[in-house]
Amino acid sequence: MNERNLRDLLYQEFARVGKSLSSPKRLEILDILSQGRKSVETLAKNTEMSVANVSQHLQTLLNARLVKFTKEGNFVIYELADDVIADFLSTLHALSEKQLIQVQQIKEAFFNEHLGIEGVTLAQLVTRMEKGEVLLIDVRPTEEFEKAHIPGAVSVPIEELEEQLSSLPTDFDIVAYCRGPYCLLSAQAVKMLKAKGINAFRLKEGVLEWKNFTENK
Repeated sequence: MNERNLRDLLYQEFARVGKSLSSPKRLEILDILSQGRKSVETLAKNTEMSVANVSQHLQTLLNARLVKFTKEGNFVIYELADDVIADFLSTLHALSEKQLIQVQQIKEAFFNEHLGIEGVTLAQLVTRMEKGEVLLIDVRPTEEFEKAHIPGAVSVPIEELEEQLSSLPTDFDIVAYCRGPYCLLSAQAVKMLKAKGINAFRLKEGVLEWKNFTENK
């Protein structure tokens, strides 16, 4: 095998992975799986697709070795094939936002209705948690919290927040976080908390960003 053949074969395999990422829905599925294992039915609900369509997308991702699955009773549970895929997704988001003004415009429009909600940075969060000034709540589904969460966070899924409002402290601030920069669950949570007179803030970052932040300190 000469060098040209070797290069052709290598780039053919690289393109195989790239082709599997050419669908917006498949990228969304990978983003969701970066938060934890999910059944096909849960992925269908989260992406607002039919189970049949989700299954087709998962098969493409499976062929590219980006996901793997196990069977638990009558359910097929999918997860990322390797943690490096989550790191790749974070890099893809950052690159897209830097290079494509459309991404910046969409993001601005995405959060436009939530302007006025104050945010905190990861560095500010660490300082304030160390001083015992804030309660950090994770408003993602319970199974995502159990897979990984920011140390010190309390699990309060967005669906349960309304009924748990009365049990939350009112004498210091609450910071809510969810799946990262493009997730609105934390913004919704802050609005609910503020409506009840609770001083609340949004952490735009999620668990993946927290992991990168602590590793680079």
